[in-house]
Amino acid sequence: MAKEIERKFLVDLELLGPLGQGVAMSQGYISSGDTAVVRVRLAGERAWLTLKGRSHGAVRSEFEYGIPAADARQMIDEFCGGRVIRKTRYLRDHAGYVWEIDVFAGDNAGLVVAEVELSDPAEEPPLPPWALREVTSDNRYYNSSLYTQPFSTW
Repeated sequence: MAKEIERKFLVDLELLGPLGQGVAMSQGYISSGDTAVVRVRLAGERAWLTLKGRSHGAVRSEFEYGIPAADARQMIDEFCGGRVIRKTRYLRDHAGYVWEIDVFAGDNAGLVVAEVELSDPAEEPPLPPWALREVTSDNRYYNSSLYTQPFSTW
């Protein structure tokens, strides 16, 4: 079974420094329930359909499948009412770990979150100075939650 193990942190942009080149992403949610969410994501001309299970701390089931970008656009338009989360993702190496830094736009503008994927839930990666408070277990910071309760409404 596919498992995702990741920790999530708020980011201090002033400590982060220049971000370099990022990838613009749009994602919508086809279904979001108590046991699973189904997401469609566009990143440039690449796209995926992803199914994620319920989180247990930093661990959850995740199944991701590449799909044609045109299909993803149609799914967002038809199944998500054209509503999307917009963000730009940047990658940053720190102490042998690759951190994904998401700078949100639209209704979630002002929110910057970094995620680090791990191979074991007990793993403790060295935290970069720009990684502030951990929000791994705070459901408000799940993208599926930001989709229905954007950061601007908090």
